[in-house]
Amino acid sequence: MTEPNLIDEAADEAVTLTSELIRIDSTNTGDPATLTGEREAAEYVAGKLTEVGYEITYVESGGKNRHNVIARLAGADPGRGALLVHGHLDVVPADASEWSVHPFSGAVQDGYVWGRGAVDMKDMLGMSLALARHYKRHGIVPPRDIIFAFLADEEAGGQYGAQWLVDNRPELFEGATEAVSEVGGFSITLRDGVRAYLIETAEKGIRWMTLRVRGTAGHGSMLHRDNAVTTLSEAVARLGNHRFPLVLTDSVREFLAGVTEITGWDFPEDDLEGSVAKLGNISRMIGATLRDTANPTMLKAGYKANVIPSVAEATVDCRILPGRVEAFNRELDEILGPDIEKEWLELPPVETTFDGALVDAMSAAVVAEDPGSRTLPYMLSGGTDAKAFSKLGIRNFGFAPLRLPEDLDFSALFHGVDERVPVEALRFGTRVLDRFFRNS
Repeated sequence: MTEPNLIDEAADEAVTLTSELIRIDSTNTGDPATLTGEREAAEYVAGKLTEVGYEITYVESGGKNRHNVIARLAGADPGRGALLVHGHLDVVPADASEWSVHPFSGAVQDGYVWGRGAVDMKDMLGMSLALARHYKRHGIVPPRDIIFAFLADEEAGGQYGAQWLVDNRPELFEGATEAVSEVGGFSITLRDGVRAYLIETAEKGIRWMTLRVRGTAGHGSMLHRDNAVTTLSEAVARLGNHRFPLVLTDSVREFLAGVTEITGWDFPEDDLEGSVAKLGNISRMIGATLRDTANPTMLKAGYKANVIPSVAEATVDCRILPGRVEAFNRELDEILGPDIEKEWLELPPVETTFDGALVDAMSAAVVAEDPGSRTLPYMLSGGTDAKAFSKLGIRNFGFAPLRLPEDLDFSALFHGVDERVPVEALRFGTRVLDRFFRNS
């Protein structure tokens, strides 16, 4: 085991690195004309790795300022499958006028590190970068190779990051059999103060869909029965108001069974959504894994008040449960009808089981730092770069451990205003990841 004072140094550095990464604006709007890009953040990470002796691979993936950094730490047994530890450098936009602190300040105050990316996901980058540096500085050799990957473009589907690398540079991940990344390992507090740490074993599929209607252009003062805006609006309203059927996947069943074991709470299927509400703030995330969703997010049509446009478009964010893609498509066709054009970017659902040596190592690392706690599997309602790495046959988990205050609405921080991560949670997570990396 690493001497306590040394791992405490790494934990302190994780806080500093997280703050410094947040100060680097790596905003990804999804639009090449307006995004900032990951170049500065990638150069920062590359510098921190080479400073302690890593040989890095620095990959420009074709877009302006779209950069990725990969480094491999050799393990004691090169014949074992490598562990991939990946995270994204980009963040979603933030409006500074809405925040208590500037979103790119990286301020460390009131027990938190503040700023865009604090939990999505420069906290995990800070922890893993601190440990990568710690191991190199002190000659610590993990049981197997660890591949550290700092990636671009996750917030827009990974076309310049994980997806591009898997399609064009798969050799960078040679030998990797398992991976860990974001939105897992965080704590929720259940009955009698018992903490459960949720490890992501599944995530819904993503479909970012454009709906398009073509009509007849004309003067706004005339009668029009072929108005593209009207036809599109009616279709979008039908889809936005539709309730897809409730479906209990294996991951959700196992999560609810674990909560029942800990708390005694029942989750009857005839009132599942009502009973899930007992979970408090996390119920929004868990509730979204009970059914498919299709949420309209953007509308675009016209260019002048008195002109009927010939084309109207809408953007819809669809999230689809594992095993539900074909059924979802059938319902979509029934709701929208034949006159609506559809095109989309789609990333598939991902799911694995909550078992095996890696899960045992995650659970043991958590319990060692928080005795009496439990680990439970859960499904993420969003998506991660795991969707890309699953194409390489890699088994994926969300495990960025954080011990959180009971009253913190953690799920609301993702893409939210005043995003922040507790300083002590970062220190805790660094210690947990250290145990995990050296025993997995």
